[in-house]
Amino acid sequence: MERKLIALDIDGTLLSSQRKPLESTMKALKALREAGHLVTIATGRSRLLAGDVIHQLGCTNYIICNGSAGFLDHEQVYKHTLDREALTRMIDFATEREIDIMLFGLDSFGRVTDFDKEKVRNAMSSFGQQAPEYEPDYFSQHEVYQGCAFYDQSMDEEFEAAFPEFRLVRWHENSVDIIPNPGSKAQTILALAKKVGIKPENIVTFGDGNNDIEMLNLAGTGVAMGNAANHVKDAANLVTDTNDQDGIYKALRQLELVH
Repeated sequence: MERKLIALDIDGTLLSSQRKPLESTMKALKALREAGHLVTIATGRSRLLAGDVIHQLGCTNYIICNGSAGFLDHEQVYKHTLDREALTRMIDFATEREIDIMLFGLDSFGRVTDFDKEKVRNAMSSFGQQAPEYEPDYFSQHEVYQGCAFYDQSMDEEFEAAFPEFRLVRWHENSVDIIPNPGSKAQTILALAKKVGIKPENIVTFGDGNNDIEMLNLAGTGVAMGNAANHVKDAANLVTDTNDQDGIYKALRQLELVH
């Protein structure tokens, strides 16, 4: 069997609704590594927010911040930070509209506006995280790989028209991720696969969210979790069981990658 690259989202995919990996998932990933395949996390989280999962699963390869950084054997091999001039304009644009902006480095994050902490807290708690403190100087002191803007769908078109330099990917009813344009988990998966000599047709991706659609489309085999929305499932070659019902293991077994 040719070597595969298997890329897996964290929230709603690797983690159950109890926010922990299933035993079947951990055993399956171990078996993949022992068979010589390259296993990588592919998440919208920063390294800081993904660190516990990376450690728990024993992952040495990971794509974070929706593809803005990629690591092989814990060494950074891909980097695409946000354009600082455009980001300055976005912060001003959001401030005029009393919208909160949060920025992420690899190992830190900060809220650079301070309007509606409860809205920020609500969105962050949806994946078990706390709202960061207000740090108006964060932008000037860190490289920024990703941002979050906290507004609802009624403002999508206004922000997208104003900032073609960014991709704005909705992950919560009150929040979008801000990533470079072009930029995605998919692009970075392809870059890592090329670096290690794995063909695109030998890429297998697992995901459940809007930010997973491109990587489900690009893969030789894209696997949507059973808990994904229908439009995400439509992007996949295969729909497996949910993140609570051994979905990852069942799909890998169906693909004859584990027993």
